[in-house]
Amino acid sequence: MEDVFCNVFISHVHEDDHRLEALKKLLADNNCIVRDHSVNSNTPNDAHHPDYILNGILKPRIDRCGTLVVLITPDTKDSDWVKREIEYAAQQGKRIIGVWDHGEQGCEPPEQLDEIANAIVAWRSDQIIDAIFGRIEDFRDPRGEVIPERNMARYNC
Repeated sequence: MEDVFCNVFISHVHEDDHRLEALKKLLADNNCIVRDHSVNSNTPNDAHHPDYILNGILKPRIDRCGTLVVLITPDTKDSDWVKREIEYAAQQGKRIIGVWDHGEQGCEPPEQLDEIANAIVAWRSDQIIDAIFGRIEDFRDPRGEVIPERNMARYNC
């Protein structure tokens, strides 16, 4: 199988920084080379002013990606930064997918993700890659099973 390139920004809380390499390795082991534009311990953000962080650091990195990948853990639900990243990516027309963290049993995803994501998938390379490239357009539980469709409007801003 030929390698494919995924231009992504991985939205996460810093407490989950250690999970990013495992996610990128999962994809790389399945011929998807990740070009990661997210802010993490390898590319730290030393700024302190919230407007600068959003406008000077996060927005340009999200602009460079094709897909915003949200790592879903119990802590992402309450993160203001994850919320802002999802909202900005939606405004820019980016593809937005959620990925349940490996071993996650089904915590609450961020409300914005639940409302506007293109897909939510399990920690499985095939599902993640298919979601990034638009071949999956549904919500799945952490085991990878399709969640029955809910009655809610979806908007692409």
